[in-house]
Amino acid sequence: MTEKQAPPVAGLLLAAGGGRRLGGRPKALLPHRGRPLVEHAAGVLRTAGLTHVHVVLGARAADVREQAELGDCVLVENPDWADGMGSSLRAGLDSLAGTGATATLVSLVDQPGIGPEAMARVLAAYEDETSLVSAAYDGVRGHPVLFGAAHWAGIAATATGDQGARAYLKEHRESITLVECGDVAQPYDIDTEADLSHLE
Repeated sequence: MTEKQAPPVAGLLLAAGGGRRLGGRPKALLPHRGRPLVEHAAGVLRTAGLTHVHVVLGARAADVREQAELGDCVLVENPDWADGMGSSLRAGLDSLAGTGATATLVSLVDQPGIGPEAMARVLAAYEDETSLVSAAYDGVRGHPVLFGAAHWAGIAATATGDQGARAYLKEHRESITLVECGDVAQPYDIDTEADLSHLE
């Protein structure tokens, strides 16, 4: 029996944060539409057409595993999650090595206003392992972002603290394909108590 061909683009959901400005409530566990936010976010990637999704967990990872239904995802634990988003991005890219994926679509757990329409638009701009694509909102770069595998080592080398891929993207801005998503998504973050009003 031949091994099933891996899809060219894998989803990568960063969901490790501890919710420092939310009184230490991990964002992955915030309730949204009756389920943990991480479950909703993983579902958005699936609805956008991604069959292979890796989820990076950190703060209270055991609770997230227990409370969220993520059985069809690859769960990646980042022991260094407290160092910031950069460490989670590195852990996620590491987990994709050897999967056969030639690109990854990266989304953040705390942006429920970005749905499958925006994800699918960015995904549609994928060409090959050299692709570098980002959603834009009124011309301003945001999430999700798609990184071709040719960029993974460079991104991992520069992903520190809460910067994620920002430094790499700034350096390669001429190569980024921007896909306008402002008409189908709202790129707010759930960072503070006031932001919780966005959850349903």
